Amino acid sequence: MLAAMRRSGPAWTRALLLQLLLAGPGGCLSRQELFPFGPGQGDLELEAGDDRISPALELKGALRFFDKSDIHSVYVTTNGIIATSEPPAKESHPGLFPPTFGAVAPFLADLDTTDGLGKVYYREDLSPSVTQLAAECVQRGFPEVSFQPSSVVVVTWDSVAPYQGPSKDPAQEGKRNTFQAVLASSDSSSYAIFLYPEDGLQFSTTFSKKEEDQVPALVAFSQGLVGLLWKSDGAYNIFANDRESIGNLAKSSNSGQQGVWVFEIGSPATASGVISSDVNLGLDDGTEYDDEDYDSVTHLGLEDVGTTSFPYETPRRGDTGTHNRPSVLSPRHLATERPPGPPTERTRSFQLPVERFPQQHPQVIDVDEVEETGVGSPQRVNGKVKGRIFVGNSQVPIVFENTDLHSYVVMNHGRSYTAISTIPETVGYSLLPLAPVGGIIGWMFAVEQDGFKNGFSITGGEFTRQAEVTFVGHPGKLVIKQQFSGIDEHGHLTIDTELEGHVPQIPFGSSVHIEPYTELYHYSRGVITSSSTREYTVTEPERDGAAPSHVHTYQWRQTITFQECTHDDSQLALPSTQQLSVDSVFVLYNQEERILRYALSNSIGPVRDGSPDALQNPCYIGTHGCDTNAACRPGPGTQFTCECSIGFRGDGRTCSDIDECLEQPSVCGSHAICNNHPGTFRCECVEGHRFSEEGTCVAVVDERPINYCASGLHDCDIPQRAQCIYTGGSSYTCSCLPGFSGDGRACQDVDECQPSRCHPDAFCYNTPGSFTCQCKPGYQGDGFHCVPGEAEKTRCQHEREHILGAAGAADPQRPRPPGLFVPECDEHGHYTPTQCHGSTGYCWCVDRDGREVEGTRTRPGMRPPCLSTVAPPIDHGPSVPTSVIPLPPGTHLLFAQTGKIEHLPLEGSTMKKTEAKALLHAPDKVIIGLAFDCVDKMVYWTDISEPSIGRASLHGGEPTTIIRQDLGSPEGIALDHLGRNIFWTDSYLDRIEVAKLDGTQRRVLFETDLVNPRGIVTDSVRGNLYWTDWNRDSPKIETSYMDGTNRRILVQDDLGLPNGLTFDAYSSQLCWVDAGTNRAECLSPSQPSRRKVLEGLQYPFAVTSYGKNLYYTDWKTNSVVAVDLAISKETDTFHPQKQTRLYGVTTALSQCPQGHNYCSVNNGGCTHLCLATPGSRTCRCPDNTLGVDCIERK
Repeated sequence: MLAAMRRSGPAWTRALLLQLLLAGPGGCLSRQELFPFGPGQGDLELEAGDDRISPALELKGALRFFDKSDIHSVYVTTNGIIATSEPPAKESHPGLFPPTFGAVAPFLADLDTTDGLGKVYYREDLSPSVTQLAAECVQRGFPEVSFQPSSVVVVTWDSVAPYQGPSKDPAQEGKRNTFQAVLASSDSSSYAIFLYPEDGLQFSTTFSKKEEDQVPALVAFSQGLVGLLWKSDGAYNIFANDRESIGNLAKSSNSGQQGVWVFEIGSPATASGVISSDVNLGLDDGTEYDDEDYDSVTHLGLEDVGTTSFPYETPRRGDTGTHNRPSVLSPRHLATERPPGPPTERTRSFQLPVERFPQQHPQVIDVDEVEETGVGSPQRVNGKVKGRIFVGNSQVPIVFENTDLHSYVVMNHGRSYTAISTIPETVGYSLLPLAPVGGIIGWMFAVEQDGFKNGFSITGGEFTRQAEVTFVGHPGKLVIKQQFSGIDEHGHLTIDTELEGHVPQIPFGSSVHIEPYTELYHYSRGVITSSSTREYTVTEPERDGAAPSHVHTYQWRQTITFQECTHDDSQLALPSTQQLSVDSVFVLYNQEERILRYALSNSIGPVRDGSPDALQNPCYIGTHGCDTNAACRPGPGTQFTCECSIGFRGDGRTCSDIDECLEQPSVCGSHAICNNHPGTFRCECVEGHRFSEEGTCVAVVDERPINYCASGLHDCDIPQRAQCIYTGGSSYTCSCLPGFSGDGRACQDVDECQPSRCHPDAFCYNTPGSFTCQCKPGYQGDGFHCVPGEAEKTRCQHEREHILGAAGAADPQRPRPPGLFVPECDEHGHYTPTQCHGSTGYCWCVDRDGREVEGTRTRPGMRPPCLSTVAPPIDHGPSVPTSVIPLPPGTHLLFAQTGKIEHLPLEGSTMKKTEAKALLHAPDKVIIGLAFDCVDKMVYWTDISEPSIGRASLHGGEPTTIIRQDLGSPEGIALDHLGRNIFWTDSYLDRIEVAKLDGTQRRVLFETDLVNPRGIVTDSVRGNLYWTDWNRDSPKIETSYMDGTNRRILVQDDLGLPNGLTFDAYSSQLCWVDAGTNRAECLSPSQPSRRKVLEGLQYPFAVTSYGKNLYYTDWKTNSVVAVDLAISKETDTFHPQKQTRLYGVTTALSQCPQGHNYCSVNNGGCTHLCLATPGSRTCRCPDNTLGVDCIERK
């Protein structure tokens, strides 16, 4: 084995350099990224000196180590050890390894803190912030393990010096080491995390009192002595014991983050050895190195580990068998390397083509079967694709969004494999020629010839590519936009791709063949350009014994822009022109799986003699001067011609658009409108018509009847005054509801009180479409039947009369005594939700029984935004249907009034006030908060009268209640349309909760430090949550991740009564309205500065955003107000017909905002709640999940 170890230098060096290159912008671990330490964190400090041992640190949470599970105390030494039992005095300084006691050694060496030469800090920490930080480190190293520690031991050796002995080494003068060991334990397992910051290890050897010489430090674990009668050395693992491997501790990693090393040290799997993490720096490597490359791995003498021979490996999770002998692993020998032997299978999530099969009979194998031998380190690229593509002559685009792209690159072959999933079959075959969509990834990792650089070496993986594809003989173009965002936390390159435009139609079942080609890339500061003209062959399915094939030509132009490093002198030596050579091009569309696949091999180097590009033809090098709407046609030598693209005319140097609509007025046919576009035109059917399969506009009634009543596209009066009656086919009639008169399209209220329908001893009150009756004073009854006698007084009326009578102020003509509080009752005798003291000016909220709601009392001159929990009495008269009236297409504002939800269509940002209609009648509810699900087109609301949370489809149907248990006063509600969760505030229970969209899997996120929580919104793409708390003593706006972590105050100063809150996904702006300061304000959560949008608001309650506007509901004016954010001005106001208080408002978008989070696909892999966080997700269990098979993990 040692022979193999001695021969791995060059391969190892290349692998490590590539790892460090792909480790991302984070680089080495900084000192600030260590776990918090020092006296301010509650740390104990080890006595200064040489060979010191701390008193026992008693642990509240037991530590597990090797096969032990009951370690309740540890000892910390100066010399880089955490001991699980007290070290004997004779072993206080480093000597033979393994020691007789259990030891965790992040840097075992003779260290010295005499006379202030550094300090050693230690503590046990149970705080959520530290346990969560430890859990995240372990999760990176062991992503398949769900681990949440309850106890964390943090030991920090801060700027400690080497012991130098009698003859001091001048080279070590002033050298200091800083490192950290963290032991994290749960009820079932323990993990060790070693952290080595950049420049933290300034020396790797110390003077040995035993050897009387400089010896290297050691990174190791030891079980100590085992056995009852006959003691012997237990299991131990030496991880690093030479200068070179010690020096690499801060530069490399086994957990994917430089300087951070993670080990499983205590669980059923560690009885015979510690288990190392198996995650590379940005690469899932799987590479094996040839024996002849092992010559420079450090020679580790077998005598150092106390055994004659052992396998060169570290136990891994899931390994079978026992490891009863210690193992050695150099940090320069990656944790994923395997001992020589047959290649092993690695799991992959998509398929790759096998090139040894003929192109005419494409076959694929699953990547699970691909063996990663010595062919080079693979790199993964993940991203999303969206497209809006016109195929052939179709006037209707094929649209797809949120489609997954996965790519896999074999590094030293420069071969890229790209798979794009769920591509509609209507466009899949027609996208086969677009191999360069994945080819850009091939350029990124093309094999570099000496003196030339591939895309990653130049851009670092962060750039924007825009390509324009012109298909000769076909109108229109295809534009490809790709954004590369660098390496993510999983070591994968991320990419977003957008396709828009026209492609020629390729028949179903066809195959496409692309010959090898070359392409010239021209480099200047921060910009790379290229253009090429090439061919592809389409072979159609065999018909009548023949398979027709056709050769087509297309031209590619692309521009790549990136942020250049001004300090990178190597870029100056980069050739201005490089040639990309592409061969072994493979393209395939799998109709059954709807997966599009591209594979290409790429190399980058000089312009080759004999290649077409060697002639430096202007068409190839981009100096042709053709119009941007022309194609360059290369000729002999350096000759070329310019041809205007189809849809343009001119000499090629100058091309002008052809207005097909003007020159061919009938080009679109009847019942259609022609719209001219650059290079093409588009036909749109007039209202009442749509495209048939033949591409002509036909009347809608010719295809199928439409129920205008069900679709809401009728012209009857609003549902409160008229009903639409479907009469079959596409016909309907309009009829006024009882209480209204007219033709059904315009209905007027009938005054039922003329003549009165009430009892003679009752008053009649006319209402729209109905009327109410109320017995006169001295009579009681329902108004339709009245008998002598007083109506029974309510609690509020009794209290009011009692106070006034006792004070002798029952006569309204007499003044009230000063200092007297008299409750206010509404017209129905209920307590008004806001009560004020006439003398002091203080105001507060009360419940339905008149009791003050804690935390709502405001100072004089400010009225709290109190909510009535009592639904108004239902009017006598015709009943109103409670089913949802379907919404017409487009974007709408939805707003709540007591007992109903209305919709207000938007045209651009303009409110179409004449088309406002009721969406839902719920006369027994007090609806407060609203949220909209743009995926399923559902509206969600909170109701404080029952209380409950409900929802209804905008397509129509009956509303449903999804939550009615364990609610106090649910007010604000928000929705994560990507993770499919709802969040709400409860101002009575003072908490914030989350649940799935159907109301199941509830979990309390916060129930502390909340007084009057109200508005709540989500940033679904970034995984953030925001909410307001109008606590009269300390109003604030807070934020956290959706999983409840990283909670913090965002805004606290200069707030009064922050009510409404909205987050605009398009501008990433958080805006709110404040009824105390009477202002609307906005900020970007990533920046502390806030902007006052508008002052002088009346009494704003809720707010939403769309386009350039904010829309808020106002309690004083009972209206919806539009505010233009650009000019900070109110631009329009809508007053509903029913002048009662307005509550929540939200925007019902016609389509969802772009973007995705880690819960978008397959619930993020979670068994229950998937809660998004920035760049990740957390799997959480619902509350009260006893007996439920739920797994929590990050």
